[in-house]
Amino acid sequence: MQKYVIEREIQGAGKLTPEELRAISQRSCAALEKLGQGIQWLESFVTENKVYCVYYATDKEIIKAHAQCGGFPVNRIEAVSTMINPVTANEPAQVNTLVNPVTTN
Repeated sequence: MQKYVIEREIQGAGKLTPEELRAISQRSCAALEKLGQGIQWLESFVTENKVYCVYYATDKEIIKAHAQCGGFPVNRIEAVSTMINPVTANEPAQVNTLVNPVTTN
């Protein structure tokens, strides 16, 4: 499956209470269960007025179906082409050591 980032514009998202966030998460999980295979929610990042969700999915259409089923807005869906992090800054030989450290006893 392809990894996607979904942008959802939700005014006041950053002010949602833990109970409201739990209810939204429960709606999302119920929609995922209803859709079955082909989509997996990894995590979401809540900002002041937007929520950025990371999913694995077979295609953009199943992400749109999930949003419709759960009553969520979908403003943008982007396929992730690659991922970088601080380890990316290192030379390839260093990356191998950092990713696969050798431990001695």
